[in-house]
Amino acid sequence: MSELKTLARPYAEAVFEQGREAGTIEQWSRMLEFLALAMKDEELAWAAVNPKVEKGAFERLLLDIGKGYLDREGENFVKLLVHNNRITLVDPIRDLFEQYRTEHEGYAEVQVVSAYPLAEDDRAALTAALEKKLGKKIRLDARHNLALIGGIVIQAGDKVIDGSVKGQLERLAKRLKA
Repeated sequence: MSELKTLARPYAEAVFEQGREAGTIEQWSRMLEFLALAMKDEELAWAAVNPKVEKGAFERLLLDIGKGYLDREGENFVKLLVHNNRITLVDPIRDLFEQYRTEHEGYAEVQVVSAYPLAEDDRAALTAALEKKLGKKIRLDARHNLALIGGIVIQAGDKVIDGSVKGQLERLAKRLKA
């Protein structure tokens, strides 16, 4: 996964910088969201990597699908990605772009996975603690996963805090094997 982010980073940085300079960050966000959603289609994703599908034909197909969703800059970006065999990187490009966007806007995106749904007062307390710790306004994406058994996993950018029972058991098992 980190290799994909490494490959996607220059594209995400260029698109973000272009959007920042032109004042079109919101528009780029929508275009990248559209492209990421389009590439989740199994047949389109298959065509993107199939060597029997001509690049020009695939590019025209994607641009036709994007009519009304992509402006001229977005169409040029699609052409660049298809030409460089990087259209499959749209999802990580979008993720990095959104990360740059939230940083630019003074926010931090934080994903929280807990064993059970968080109560509203717990969400508020966690958000306040994270705002104090990170020095930014927080956009909290809270989900739950019963497989964690108990506890919580917090991810803010590259930082991960695993306070789940499952994570603790996995770390204990590794120490016992050593």
